[in-house]
Amino acid sequence: MAIDWANFGVDLHLELAASAGRRTALEEALREAIRSGRLAPETRLPATRTLAAELGLARGTVSAAYDQLIAEGYLTARQGSFTTVASLAATTSPVSVEPASTGTPRYDLRPGSPDVSTFPVAAWIRAVRRALSRAPSAAFDYGDPRGSLALRTVLAEYLGRARGVLASPDRIVVTSGYVQALSLLATVYKGRTFGLEDPGLDFHREVVRAAGTAVVPVSVDSLGARLPIPGADAVVLTPAHQYPMGVTLHPERRRTAVEWARSGDRLIIEDDYDGEFRYDRQPVGALQGTAPDHVVYIGTAAKTLSPALRLAWMVLPAYLVEPVVRLKRLTDLHTEIVGQLALADLISEHAYDRHIRAGRLRYRRRRDELVARLPGADLGGIAAGLHVVLRLPAGVTEREVLAAAAARGLAIGALGTHWHSPGAHPQGLVLGYGTPRDGVYSAALDTLARLLRGF
Repeated sequence: MAIDWANFGVDLHLELAASAGRRTALEEALREAIRSGRLAPETRLPATRTLAAELGLARGTVSAAYDQLIAEGYLTARQGSFTTVASLAATTSPVSVEPASTGTPRYDLRPGSPDVSTFPVAAWIRAVRRALSRAPSAAFDYGDPRGSLALRTVLAEYLGRARGVLASPDRIVVTSGYVQALSLLATVYKGRTFGLEDPGLDFHREVVRAAGTAVVPVSVDSLGARLPIPGADAVVLTPAHQYPMGVTLHPERRRTAVEWARSGDRLIIEDDYDGEFRYDRQPVGALQGTAPDHVVYIGTAAKTLSPALRLAWMVLPAYLVEPVVRLKRLTDLHTEIVGQLALADLISEHAYDRHIRAGRLRYRRRRDELVARLPGADLGGIAAGLHVVLRLPAGVTEREVLAAAAARGLAIGALGTHWHSPGAHPQGLVLGYGTPRDGVYSAALDTLARLLRGF
């Protein structure tokens, strides 16, 4: 018979063989659960009286089964304490696993992440407490696919004030990160064509193609993305700080992009992934503010707070709200609510602004230290963001530099993976200065500087 063990502190399904005696069947069921790993070491088992009552067995039968498994080394028991599963290596493995990686690098200068050690834990805890104490009970039910109205309301104010975005709560959709936002838009445009910057993040190309939307390259030079793009129905741009080259879209190119969108009723998707972090002047305002009916603005908490929050937001033209919301409902119904409420509180209390300002100062110091430690290096994209591009000298390849870096325990990014197609592209490194903790950042730069001197 199948027993659903639901009330003893652990959830465990036991199959007691009908052909065996009750004590034997219980012993075998417990052995199988321990050997297979379904009962992990140190798991506390129910008291004999409780288990006997649940299974309809005599207490003596359960006690005898426990004693036998203790004698065999499957269980441990101390007087006056509970019976627990022994630290016994499983003799079988129910799941085949791939070999483990060799471990994390000693120093990580790869791009893509902020310094997560600076996540404002205390401020976030206070925000969660305030938000949960004020939230009506309905907030914990299934929610609006567009996201929490409280968050959408404060986002509309914040984005207008800090990023120059023309937004209203009814045009905002909160998503579980930037990738979901891009996937939703690509799915709405399924069967059509997106232009994506070249070079650009290869994973984003995969996301668009997986949604059934074609991808064409949009070349990038020192002035940013080059438009128009023949045959494209929409284009994804990073105007404030192009990834990975780090250039800011030139004002003339911005005007060209908007004219291209308006002239053919096309769409611009503005990826503002790190637009708050500008070091030589006030951050460049969002492109969306100049053409809100033709630009989708996507912002995210991944760089300002943490990628783990899985919170991003789209500001949509009116005609896209209904199809995106319908698809969002079918995708995951709605984004989790507690993080939304906490972020809304953080923004309304201006703790979010304070955290960004502190981050801007911290990352600028890191940028300055990187530039100072690499005198003579051909660096690009240093005016903003959390990464720089280092162009390698003629005759030096990314492959040999990455291999030498790995031998020193240093992880760095390469420009090569960002091109749409293989070819004779410039060789370069993409160096992130957001990831390392303060205590190891200088040592990471020392290792990098010594490495580059060898080339």
